[in-house]
Amino acid sequence: MAFNNLDTLYRQVIMDHYKNPRNRGTLNEDTVNIHMNNPTCGDRIELSLKVEDGKVVDAKFEGEGCSISMSSASMMTQAIKGQEVDKAFKMAHIFSDMMQGKEYDDSIDLGDIEALQGVAKFPARIKCATLAWKAMEKGLNE
Repeated sequence: MAFNNLDTLYRQVIMDHYKNPRNRGTLNEDTVNIHMNNPTCGDRIELSLKVEDGKVVDAKFEGEGCSISMSSASMMTQAIKGQEVDKAFKMAHIFSDMMQGKEYDDSIDLGDIEALQGVAKFPARIKCATLAWKAMEKGLNE
């Protein structure tokens, strides 16, 4: 597939998650709630995580922001649901490396999240893409 076609596909995946976010909402019972924002551009997120026996049982988010920020939150919540906490942290580390343009461990299939790898070319947008992931790490550390 030509690079141009792949770039177009990635943009379509990002816009699909932005227009049709997965896991939008809040969790009410026995959850960790994290509020974070990106003062640079105004993105904000409230992430709700339900963790039981070392596993992320459910994850939802509310917030406002650009397409990169909100689609990243949608993709992240989809990816970590049902995962062991250690694996969620590993995914966050892989995502961080990807956003910094570093070589990253590709032993874990990131699915739709790989559509965000082009963000690494735009340093000002990296904070947008990583906001939900930073919130998730903060919540799992609490």
